Amino acid sequence: MSDAAIELPDEGDLPSPTEIRSADTLRVVTYNIHKGVQGVWPAQRLEIHNLQQAIASLQADVVCLQEVRKLNRKAERKFTNWPTQSQAEYLAPEGYHSVYVTNAITTDGEHGNALLSRWPVVQHQHEDISDHRFEQRGLLHSILDIQGRHVHVIVVHLGLIGASRVRQVHLLRQFIRREIPDDAPLLVAGDFNDWNQKLHDMMAMADLYAECDAPGCLTYPSRLPLTQLDHVYARGLLRTKQFVPRREQLAQHVGVQRWSRLSDHLPLVVEFALK
Repeated sequence: MSDAAIELPDEGDLPSPTEIRSADTLRVVTYNIHKGVQGVWPAQRLEIHNLQQAIASLQADVVCLQEVRKLNRKAERKFTNWPTQSQAEYLAPEGYHSVYVTNAITTDGEHGNALLSRWPVVQHQHEDISDHRFEQRGLLHSILDIQGRHVHVIVVHLGLIGASRVRQVHLLRQFIRREIPDDAPLLVAGDFNDWNQKLHDMMAMADLYAECDAPGCLTYPSRLPLTQLDHVYARGLLRTKQFVPRREQLAQHVGVQRWSRLSDHLPLVVEFALK
């Protein structure tokens, strides 16, 4: 298993995401941003501006995002400060590359997955993995040039039905076999909606591993986390650290007291050794 994890700290000992780290460390974040809007109509509030600051504060090298809006005409009419850019472009910290692909087209717009990268994006592509007509799902595959080494990153958001997720993982594994060399470093990150933790063995069949049941890594629901729906699976990279960021860090850098204000998911931060 190339993704052997070290012993993870208790939640109270988790390091700050803004600490200085080695140049040989790759920090990856996966985050379902709930389309940048929180609350229930008519009391919905726009959180995309706070999300921009929160994501920047994590100082990640690679950010994998789900439920990202390219556009939404209804939201544009409702919120006077709706960004003129697509959410992927708006959320990208200065100097980062942003890649977005649409998974779902709705009456008012479209949304999908995105990747923000400190490193150059060599190429990217989209694969439709929809299982039925009621859920439009896809994967975003990008190749990053990290210190002269090509690292493949796939961003996914799997379906709400268990049988659909199983079939989507089959499609994901077929895509990997077809498109990604066996010896290439690979990350598969996103919202797996895997409530019963049945997908880990299927991912392991593609030599992809995630540290599961790690202390302090529950990501959903953000207000009172009960389970970990968000994962970063890896092949060919050594995982050295995994945690959900502290709310103290959020208050310090964004001025918001709780991550649950920003989305129904918490971000997951994972670090890998590059050498």
